[in-house]
Amino acid sequence: MKILVTGAAGFLGSKLVKALLENAPEFADVTIVAADTSRCPVDDPRVRSRIGTIIDPAFVESIVDADVRVVYHLAAVLSGQSESEFDTGMRVNVDGTRRLLEACRTLGTRPRFVFSSTVAVFGGALPPVVPETLALQPQTSYGTEKAIAELMVCDFSRRGFIDGVACRLATITVRPGKPNSALSSFVSGIVREPLAGIDTICPVPLDTPLWVSSPRTVIANLVRAGSMDTSALGFHRALSLPGIGVTAGDLMASLERLAGPEVRRRVRVARDEVIARAVCGWPAALDASRARSLGFAADTSADAIVQEYLTEVRPA
Repeated sequence: MKILVTGAAGFLGSKLVKALLENAPEFADVTIVAADTSRCPVDDPRVRSRIGTIIDPAFVESIVDADVRVVYHLAAVLSGQSESEFDTGMRVNVDGTRRLLEACRTLGTRPRFVFSSTVAVFGGALPPVVPETLALQPQTSYGTEKAIAELMVCDFSRRGFIDGVACRLATITVRPGKPNSALSSFVSGIVREPLAGIDTICPVPLDTPLWVSSPRTVIANLVRAGSMDTSALGFHRALSLPGIGVTAGDLMASLERLAGPEVRRRVRVARDEVIARAVCGWPAALDASRARSLGFAADTSADAIVQEYLTEVRPA
């Protein structure tokens, strides 16, 4: 089976590639086309790294060949850059996604298409727990672009061009490495940087609610989305994946419990209006009961998420 992963050189994409290789019995005789603007770091003979961009029609045609059976579409311009560079966000997140969908359509084989969406498709006046079918009213360009792409995935599935699953991911924490352009990047930074001995800023009040998930859980759920029976989804192909509701203060408390008060004191609160306005408009919790009934997993606590980073991800 040939699997295409866009955004395969990034943190999430490369972890997904590794997980797909580990689940090779489920994806029999797997070959992975790892597409991104730089080379995928996974060194395995079953991985074919392809360098290019999804805004290039020729590149998209070259990676979506007749043998592709599953597509994981992770490539995207993140929320901060989408907000500051409107045209770039639209070109990549909307036009690039449609180009990829059209290439899948021309195959005539109805490939599985797993799209990484976001809780930012919701916005405005929100209930404490957001139902999966609530009307989408995103309050950022990134959320709008992802909502447009969700609708395309649903319609292409309705028409029988693809077998789509749009996964609304919680904020992923704790990501290793350096901060990225996501408005939610601080959710990892307020744990990661103090543990590395670096003073950092929390740009939102400590009581700000966050819907989060660990990298390990997100990857497991993406793998499941690529192999699950989609007959139960019907026409509604957008799934709110499980997360846990925490606050920035909860993450700080976990950091102190697991690493000590000296580490916790490396974080100070200094409100950033742009970040706070966006993040405070995102859902505090999603109704993920449909995803749970389909076997998707959730984390258990903020402590478990911080501990995962300490034991599995944090550089030695």
